[in-house]
Amino acid sequence: MSRVSVVQMRASADKERNLRHILRCVGSAARRGSSLCAFPEFMMAAFPGTKPELAGLAEPLRGPFVSEISRAAREHRIEVVGTLYESARSGVYDTSFLVSASGRLASWYRKTHLYDALGSRESSRLSAGARLPRPAPSSLGKLGMLVCYDLRFPEVSRSLASSGARVLVAPSAWASGPMKKGHWRVMNRARALENGCYVVSPNQTGPGYCGLSCVVDPFGRTVLEMGSRPGARTAEVSMESVRRVRRSLPLLKGRRTDLYR
Repeated sequence: MSRVSVVQMRASADKERNLRHILRCVGSAARRGSSLCAFPEFMMAAFPGTKPELAGLAEPLRGPFVSEISRAAREHRIEVVGTLYESARSGVYDTSFLVSASGRLASWYRKTHLYDALGSRESSRLSAGARLPRPAPSSLGKLGMLVCYDLRFPEVSRSLASSGARVLVAPSAWASGPMKKGHWRVMNRARALENGCYVVSPNQTGPGYCGLSCVVDPFGRTVLEMGSRPGARTAEVSMESVRRVRRSLPLLKGRRTDLYR
């Protein structure tokens, strides 16, 4: 049994202020006995309105922002899943990352499905990732990462689960709007149930976002759901529960891959 801390944020436009808050949360999560602390999408700063503003915030993956989080992870002996606006030669990416308890950058993922829907157009400011990294070892078991809108595409979660993931972490900034809270709950539960894995989804809150950060178990039960306020909550994650559900409900084994592409 492992413990995961889920941080629900209302990120400001001030990157340094947000980083100070993140570092405090990492220390608090370690003191609560968590082996992993998960943060939402856009934790670096509130999503800017223009492409030049975004470029001004963005940093390389191994820049000061992630380096400070890695230092805190090493100091407190805790793993961290977070996000940043990653600057690269090919553009700016919405990137999630896993830092080990030794402070090593263990894995990262550039969001592949940009939120070009329901009146939004992320692709006007962000570049889309082009690969799904294999699940990485973590204290919670093999861990796969996706980001927010990826939850609406079951192929992402299925690919990660088929590659060995027992926990999916989905940092999100799920926008509010008609039916959006309902969609959020359904997507998180469906991705957990259909893959027999845990789904850990820290979310942004405040104006424009849903909150409701959650942890769903492999049988589709919501074991943690936060409200609309910023804060942090802790849930227990059991790999024995994953094994038990996958034995009794063998959805991954039962696929007829001879019938569908």
